[in-house]
Amino acid sequence: MTVVRDVPKQLFIGGTWQDAESARTLSVDNPATGEELCQVADASPADGQRAVDAAVAAQAAWAATAPRVRSEILRRAYDLIIERTEVLALLMTLEMGKPLAEARAEVAYGAEFFRWFSEEAVRIDGGLTTAPDGRNRLLVTRQPVGPCLLITPWNFPLAMGTRKIGPALAAGCTVVLKPAPQTPLTSLALAAILTEAGLPAGVLNIVTTTDAAGVVEPLLRGGQIRKLSFTGSTAVGRILLAQCADTVIRTSMELGGNAPLIVFEDADLDTAVEGTMVAKMRNMGESCCAANRIYVHTSVAREFAARLTTRMAALRVGPGTEPGTDVGPLIDATARSKAHDLVQDAVKHGATVLTGGELPTGPGCFYPPTVLAGLTPEAAINDTEIFGPVAALVTFDTEDQAVTAANDTEFGLASYLFTQNLDRALRVADRLESGMIGLNTGLVSNPAAPFGGIKQSGLGREGGRVGIDEFLEYKYIAVPVGA
Repeated sequence: MTVVRDVPKQLFIGGTWQDAESARTLSVDNPATGEELCQVADASPADGQRAVDAAVAAQAAWAATAPRVRSEILRRAYDLIIERTEVLALLMTLEMGKPLAEARAEVAYGAEFFRWFSEEAVRIDGGLTTAPDGRNRLLVTRQPVGPCLLITPWNFPLAMGTRKIGPALAAGCTVVLKPAPQTPLTSLALAAILTEAGLPAGVLNIVTTTDAAGVVEPLLRGGQIRKLSFTGSTAVGRILLAQCADTVIRTSMELGGNAPLIVFEDADLDTAVEGTMVAKMRNMGESCCAANRIYVHTSVAREFAARLTTRMAALRVGPGTEPGTDVGPLIDATARSKAHDLVQDAVKHGATVLTGGELPTGPGCFYPPTVLAGLTPEAAINDTEIFGPVAALVTFDTEDQAVTAANDTEFGLASYLFTQNLDRALRVADRLESGMIGLNTGLVSNPAAPFGGIKQSGLGREGGRVGIDEFLEYKYIAVPVGA
């Protein structure tokens, strides 16, 4: 396809497109068909080091670049992304499967991080105060943390890149980006757009590789990287945190989720069903914010389940490129097997399948939208992030039961609750152990809001006014009065 052919397939290091040192390549496949789309460069540890060297060499000049210049580059990149919505949307659909309508929405969402942080670039502040004893003036400035390593997942190929690159560039940091090997094309296209927008050579470097551990670990232990921002599993996050410890690298971690969704007896069921569909089925359920455990009050459980089942059963499954598709394929066969195994395990432990639950025949990594009722505590799905189109329903009788069950997890990224009682809404939101709460809505992500979790769902925040803070250091200068 032209859209794939036009994307660079090499590593992007020091402002030039380069083959991997070993000339190795990795295959990028279409999960809707299983067919290969293309081959891209497969970096070695030596390639990763060259990328870091380029970022280090560009750091001083980029940090000294006027904030307005950095701002205008990001704004031009935003305009280019919006202008090329259809191309970028199709690229994402081909390499990771989401329907074109969702891909277009991601382009708009992802581009907004560049616009937001183009505005934040010129608002980096400091302060000047007088010490309480009157002897010194306290001058506080803020400076870029330095070269950054950004590691992004495959489920939102554009938005995960812009959400990290945007604040890093706005703050004056240079970047090495390692995208997921399943979805490198969108990141490579993004590098081309930033170059066209005027980003200087070496400020952004892209390293695609199947050897993530081999490439990343020496970079973290080498002493040149000063900031790691990672989105991925908690298991990998723990490993990276340990590797960062030796050189005390500043970290941001957006890790796993096990989001509860609570429907109280006084909820507007139309709103609750619609919100559940969004929280569960956005990106085929392949989202760290996806509703994983759905708790429904006993008094409305039957009606809620019937409405949700009707909605889920009506969704059209197929290739994301086909008009009218609601649910595309999962990213690969392993993801599909995981979803199906969790459904079978739940049924073995007493759950009932209300719709879906069967492996389809034919090519591609498709799995049908599935609703499970009567979930029991023994089912593995209670403690396992599904990352697929499976809605698991559990009933409860009291508010305390619902909150206790919702908090019974090591994760704390997102939670959702549906109620028309304002006192209950605020009370429960305060009690839920999550970094983000969706109140009568299934969508919490917004570039203007701080995205992130607590407990083992991560460290730090992305987006919002605090998003740029992750890439800035405070410097305090003591100035004697009269000096």
